[in-house]
Amino acid sequence: MQPNKTTSPLAKFATPLIILATIIWGSSFVVMKSSVDVLPTFWLLAIRFTFAALVLAVVFLPRWKVCDKQYLVGGTVMGFCLFVAYAFQTFGLERTTPGKNAFLTAVYCVIVPFLYWAIARRRPDRYNILAALLCIVGIGLVSVTGESASAVNLGDILTLVGGFFFACHIVAVAKYSEGRDIFILTAIQFASFALFSWIGVLVTGAPVSPEVFDQDLIFGLAYLVVFASAGALLFQNIGQKYTAPATAAVLLSLEAPFGVVFSIIFADERPTVLMFIGFALIFVAVVCSETKFSFLRKKETSQG
Repeated sequence: MQPNKTTSPLAKFATPLIILATIIWGSSFVVMKSSVDVLPTFWLLAIRFTFAALVLAVVFLPRWKVCDKQYLVGGTVMGFCLFVAYAFQTFGLERTTPGKNAFLTAVYCVIVPFLYWAIARRRPDRYNILAALLCIVGIGLVSVTGESASAVNLGDILTLVGGFFFACHIVAVAKYSEGRDIFILTAIQFASFALFSWIGVLVTGAPVSPEVFDQDLIFGLAYLVVFASAGALLFQNIGQKYTAPATAAVLLSLEAPFGVVFSIIFADERPTVLMFIGFALIFVAVVCSETKFSFLRKKETSQG
């Protein structure tokens, strides 16, 4: 780890911020599903991240004096990876169930340790691999049960591609956030994301009628802009700046079980025994990733 990963006052809040981001995203699955039923995918993403970029640009206006070419490069790469990830995830959500979409997106927690190994030449340890495997099995039990565990379809494949690019985004944040202002980097990421989305709007030529912007849609978009984008993604980037990529990937995968919890609370989804087993496995995966079971080894040493 670089020194700035541990000396900054923000470092102590890294894990709570990442978990808070996943709680917000878990609550946003229902909003995303209802919004994508009304707006074409690129329109939804373009509007969402244009306003998110404006919010961060205004809030952190005094910090822009540090911006240089490296910020533009890093923010653009991060924005491109996130844009492709969200595009495939959203197209996948149109063609599959929210549960399978959440689960298949979470494959990034397995991909990240090996992708980071390939790029940064930092080999994942056995605890990283164990945590990733426990996590993906747990998410499978939580998200893909009952009727949602049907045969693989096009939506599932699109979602898997999105999951790979979410892994690319996590690695990109780890690479470009070193020694840089994460607030400005995130704002540039949103701006480049919005630009790619508007290009998608122009290429697809999908028309949108002004009548679709009713009160429910506007409220949903406001939630996605302020909380799920400007808030949650900023929390992710801040937390990940001070967290190892493999650990961040496991923590970020909590989005899926939180999504199921909110579905149980607000959408009358019924909990199952498999869900509780899955929650337990995910909890063990987070403990493994965060502590590497050091408390068990200390206990064994003291007894010996």
